[in-house]
Amino acid sequence: MKRDLQDLTPKEIVTELDRYIVGQLKAKKAVAIALRNRSRRQQLSDELRDEVAPKNIIMIGPTGVGKTEIARRLSKLTGAPFIKVEATKYTEVGYVGRDVESMVRDLVSQAVGMVKTEMQEEVKEEAQRRTEDALLDLLLPGVGKASSKSSHAHADEKGAHELPAPAVQPDGAANGAASGAANETANETGDSSPEERESRTREKFREKLRAGKLDSKEVEIQVTANASPAIEIFSGTGFEEMDLNLGNLSGLFGGKKKKKRTTVERAREIILQEEMEKLVDADQLSELARRRAEQMGIIFIDEIDKVASKEGRSGGDVSREGVQRDILPIVEGSSVTTKHGMVDTSHILFIAAGAFHTSKPSDLIPELQGRFPLRVELEALEADDFLRILTQPKNALIRQYTELLATEGVTLDWHEDALQHLAEIAASVNSKTENIGARRLHTILELLLEDISFNAPDLSGQTIPITSEYVEERLGDVVQDQDLSRYIL
Repeated sequence: MKRDLQDLTPKEIVTELDRYIVGQLKAKKAVAIALRNRSRRQQLSDELRDEVAPKNIIMIGPTGVGKTEIARRLSKLTGAPFIKVEATKYTEVGYVGRDVESMVRDLVSQAVGMVKTEMQEEVKEEAQRRTEDALLDLLLPGVGKASSKSSHAHADEKGAHELPAPAVQPDGAANGAASGAANETANETGDSSPEERESRTREKFREKLRAGKLDSKEVEIQVTANASPAIEIFSGTGFEEMDLNLGNLSGLFGGKKKKKRTTVERAREIILQEEMEKLVDADQLSELARRRAEQMGIIFIDEIDKVASKEGRSGGDVSREGVQRDILPIVEGSSVTTKHGMVDTSHILFIAAGAFHTSKPSDLIPELQGRFPLRVELEALEADDFLRILTQPKNALIRQYTELLATEGVTLDWHEDALQHLAEIAASVNSKTENIGARRLHTILELLLEDISFNAPDLSGQTIPITSEYVEERLGDVVQDQDLSRYIL
């Protein structure tokens, strides 16, 4: 659940992270302090605020111990824009790869999506009212439209979904219903004026529309044909710098209107989306998104160790050092051009991570090292950690598998000794083969429950006990045979 950053103390941040990630207290404390410092910075004077730079973090530890999950949960907790990138997909100019500035553009796009959702929620009530009027115009062409226009100035600007009455024809059933409602209203009101009868007819239809009684009726609306230009193929090869406003060229690329026949239920969704789009101020959206990306954004750079240059080597290391030098100005603070305007990266929080098996943080170029003042080593997971991962987190693996099979009517009864045995197997296999951390549990549980998952439709209504003996029967031979372990687990 998203919470206001001002309300979160470092202890509360760690407590929230504990709900999903087992152990790694040092890393959790480091990110909690970094996050709290953002809140503290916002309360400083304008002069001093710009001088306080974020304390970027390098997380060092084997794969599968929680590095990425800590950063991801942190962003969800605070509603901060967050992206994860791999350092290895960036290369210096002249080699195949993405431009490093694209990470900032991706972050801004993420922020735009978040802010847009929030702004649409604010205007949703008005958009729903407009949508209702538009649907009534479709169902009752010409009936009560004049009075509707006088009371709602927006009717002339409804956009793609509103056509002149002759061009929009509901199906025969809807027309018949309109005539029937009009006759019924006329009978009820006697010598009422035509305007009053039309108004009552419209209100009757409004009630039916709100009650969902007209959802199955068919209407014809006009929608924008989404035929975007196919320039995505150039993404990452320098063409990202083309800050084109393709919206102005929509006519060239098929941004025309096309007729679409659909049900009232589906038309409501389409029109509501269009109305919310129109009610959201695009300039304000871009401004808020840029500000949120600059002040709250988190960029997680994974596999930073893969671009570390080892001393005394050449060849591929030249390219790796080039990647580091390209990343450096982004982390130091620079202005990046995006289609939503210039974005200053000076106060974006960067969290880098790597296993550093064959290299060490000191192999990074000194300038980049200096931009990551906080270094946190994450601990390798032991059997006790695996046991906690299986059972304690809110999204615990045991719960996931239990709920998945429950959809087939199969109940899994997990015994304590079986869970302990699974944790010991995970620790043992990690020690004998490549250490992939908690991801080993996914592999082991898939093999353990393979037969049950396959036969689940035939086992509906049964309760299956998962005991230590069952675990040994399914996994014992594989664990003892190192060759099998290497290829299967």
